[in-house]
Amino acid sequence: MTLDLFIAGFGGQGVLLLGNLLAYAAILEGKNASYFPAYGVEKRGGAATCTVVISDDEVASPVVGRPGCAILLNQASLDKYLPRVRPGGWALVNSSLAEENLPRVAPIEVLALPLTELALDVGDARLVNLVAAGIWARKSQALTLASLESALRKVLPERNHRFIPLNVEALKRGAALIAS
Repeated sequence: MTLDLFIAGFGGQGVLLLGNLLAYAAILEGKNASYFPAYGVEKRGGAATCTVVISDDEVASPVVGRPGCAILLNQASLDKYLPRVRPGGWALVNSSLAEENLPRVAPIEVLALPLTELALDVGDARLVNLVAAGIWARKSQALTLASLESALRKVLPERNHRFIPLNVEALKRGAALIAS
């Protein structure tokens, strides 16, 4: 099993944390993983992307040209990266900030959900990345919520550990959308 994922949004949406979290959770489950972040010099508000590759075998490269899955958190990311998803793949789109109105070159599944509103329901718009993580983990069946929760303790600075219960709630809310 090898899964490759492309995540894109703007700085401040937790794109890089999301990629790091998924890769770390995979490692905790005994899988091989790579995480490759990229962001503009602006940080908050600038473009942020990353790739994650999770595999039972060795990961040869963190570069993902045509991902099997994409998490696209805003309109600019959707416009630019949806066409890169390979045929048979799927994309999770934050319909709070993006409208999918692009012609598709390849047959892919688009799961458009109001991730920002879902994060606000949990308590903070900044939880959009954790809601997306729960959805992706459940839909892909690549990671367990337990490993994601354990990984939070590793990827978050200790000063932010007090927010872990809220983060876990966001993961569970996202996963519940796929379970139902």
